[in-house]
Amino acid sequence: FASYYGEHMVLQKEPAGAVVWGYGEPGTVVTVVLSQDGGLVVMKKTTWVKEPSGIWLIVLDPMDAGGPYVLTAEQGSEKVTLGDVYFGDVWLCSGQSNMAMTVLQITNASRELAAAARYPYVRLFAAAPARSHVELEDLERIDLPWSVPTAANLGHGNFTYFSAVCWLLGRYLYEALRYPVGLVEAAWGGTPIEAWSSPRALRACGFPEDTGSSALSHNVSSHQHLSGPQTPSVLWNAMIHPLLNMTLRGVAWYQGEANAFLHTDRYNCTFPALIADWRRAFHAGSAGQTEPLLPFGFVQLSTYRRQSPDDAFARLRWHQTADLGVVPNPKMPGTFMAVAMDLGDERSPYGRRVTGGGGRGDEVLGYQPLLLFLGSIHPRDKQNVAQRLQLGARAVAYGEKNLIFQGPYPTGAILEATEGLLNVTYTQELVWRRRDTPGFEVCCSRGSAPCRWLPAAVVTAEWRTVTLALGGCGRLVMGLRYAWAEWPCDYESCVLYNSRGLPAPPFL
Repeated sequence: FASYYGEHMVLQKEPAGAVVWGYGEPGTVVTVVLSQDGGLVVMKKTTWVKEPSGIWLIVLDPMDAGGPYVLTAEQGSEKVTLGDVYFGDVWLCSGQSNMAMTVLQITNASRELAAAARYPYVRLFAAAPARSHVELEDLERIDLPWSVPTAANLGHGNFTYFSAVCWLLGRYLYEALRYPVGLVEAAWGGTPIEAWSSPRALRACGFPEDTGSSALSHNVSSHQHLSGPQTPSVLWNAMIHPLLNMTLRGVAWYQGEANAFLHTDRYNCTFPALIADWRRAFHAGSAGQTEPLLPFGFVQLSTYRRQSPDDAFARLRWHQTADLGVVPNPKMPGTFMAVAMDLGDERSPYGRRVTGGGGRGDEVLGYQPLLLFLGSIHPRDKQNVAQRLQLGARAVAYGEKNLIFQGPYPTGAILEATEGLLNVTYTQELVWRRRDTPGFEVCCSRGSAPCRWLPAAVVTAEWRTVTLALGGCGRLVMGLRYAWAEWPCDYESCVLYNSRGLPAPPFL
């Protein structure tokens, strides 16, 4: 079998067929047998080992959730046997350091680690950080082979494995689904989206054919040099391409901080392009078993520096939705989002990073020389992140009806110029939590000069309408935005939520 298969794995259940693949002597026959723990044969399949690659691949018949099973592959006198195999849903978790943060690093870590043993049917696998300038067929190495969760393998160290967001998402999904969940982590801190993108995806966004570091850095200042795990496509090549044969149920993504300092205003293309490209690649690699519209969930960026005047985080949050503010949308179908701008953690000991040398947890913030930033880019509250993600997964990936999985979003605005008011209508009933937190801004025009962004106080927030006071802006309102800041609010202190405690996302 491919080197990263092992005991305790979860394979994708019906309606898809799980893909099993590995290596053998070219031109020979491989027989794969799936049997129950007691020895009763459930399925037997044969295939040829391809020449000259020496790779074989078999699609198993769709299986109901459950187990345990024994899976064997035989070629001549050689035989490999894997036990304790279950069928369920397999999720891939990828991104940078907020995805790589382990359970050891999060809020209530000791309690979360102690609870791990209660979830033996949520299985874990972690790819080791690796980069390559060519597409690899197999992982270079692994950090965690398929394993049953324990306190030890959920908390190896800072920014190593296993991912807290991935684990909590899988655990929450298991509690809702009540059948096995397999989690595959492939994450590396400080990495831009370009490193996770194939050359195809980069070309779709107008990057040059030569997607080397010099080409991608054409609009980056001279000290911002892309190298190591930041180099375009090197993580796609080494950490995603080897997984393409897997049959997946969905993807969870937490990345974007690095792109708040690199090609920020191209993320509205590079992110949708990555999603579309991964979908095509996993569908093809799994012989059509991974669905073409593979559900793709992501975390909208949290916070960084409280008083920063920079709007790069705000722009990146907007670009994460392809500039439409909410997902799923026509440019990003089959996606779901966890808003996290209210989950900042200024006291996080993991937030004050400097430029790094490519370690798994290094945040290469703007690829700048040695600088110490005040603030936290690694909030410890990953429970709320995962809860919001699993609500989106249940609604979008699993089609759960009447489930509120996102906060209220505006549908229109009416100007009452004589009263100096702007009425903004939302999709859901509003909860106005903090009357003293600035949230809304209007862009006021002064003749021929460019409009200026000024605070717009909330007068009332009733049912689904927010009324804003425009001050001296009058009829010259050219724009409206909400929560447009690097650190717009704290937990439960954003201006608007719904009755389920989900925050209204930022918009422009």
